[in-house]
Amino acid sequence: MIENTGFKYSILASGSTGNSFYVETPQKKILVDAGLSGKKIESLMDEIGRDIHDVDALLITHEHSDHIKGMGVLARKYGMEVYANAETWSEIDGKNMVGKIAPEQKHIFEMGKTLTFGDIDIESFGVSHDAIAPQFYRFMKDGKSFVLLTDTGYVNDRMRGIIENADGYLMESNHEVEMLRNGPYPWATKQRILSDRGHLSNEDGAEVAFNVLGNQTKRIFLGHLSLHNNIKELAHMTMDGYLQQHDVDTKREVHIIDTSHEHASRLFDI
Repeated sequence: MIENTGFKYSILASGSTGNSFYVETPQKKILVDAGLSGKKIESLMDEIGRDIHDVDALLITHEHSDHIKGMGVLARKYGMEVYANAETWSEIDGKNMVGKIAPEQKHIFEMGKTLTFGDIDIESFGVSHDAIAPQFYRFMKDGKSFVLLTDTGYVNDRMRGIIENADGYLMESNHEVEMLRNGPYPWATKQRILSDRGHLSNEDGAEVAFNVLGNQTKRIFLGHLSLHNNIKELAHMTMDGYLQQHDVDTKREVHIIDTSHEHASRLFDI
């Protein structure tokens, strides 16, 4: 009998209103971010047939509310071990963003480091976003990997070297530039989103995806779509068109998959 390799994952929610990601191996069950209410995250776990009581650890990317809204509730209710870098912890605690979490549940995950959780290695890497010290993650097991990359204004060569040739990506496609420029947000907010410390547009995300995908890459999930400044079909069309223009077969080789801010994706194997 061949032993199962790789791991399973689900994008529980992705969007400007809240984000959470789930990954499991035979030894560990891990959440990344809890940007929705504790009750909603419990419901999303139910959608994929998993029990939130079984989660071993919660990893945090940065302190914005659409990534930590349910963090305190989950930590207190389920006793989860919570990981973030020291600067992010300082910001969260200093502003009392999530209420009290027991000191023994709080752990440091330094930016640029790799930690081993049971049978999976997780590498953190810094991004360019208007948070205190934002970092995202690459999950690695048995020669397979998945990269979370949202909430960044651009991707430099250092980041590209860390994330290239993963089996799958959650890639930011936050906004369509003209929709954002003509949309309802105040000008200062528009400038922030369009800046190097903001978010990747549909076009930016497509360019980054093309520049990092490799022979192992099979899936690109479109993440962190703005409710006001994007349309799911437009984000999909932009990614698909860009990759096809650069001779990537999006029908058989690399599949582009939409995400939802309300419903979990199915559990994927990698």
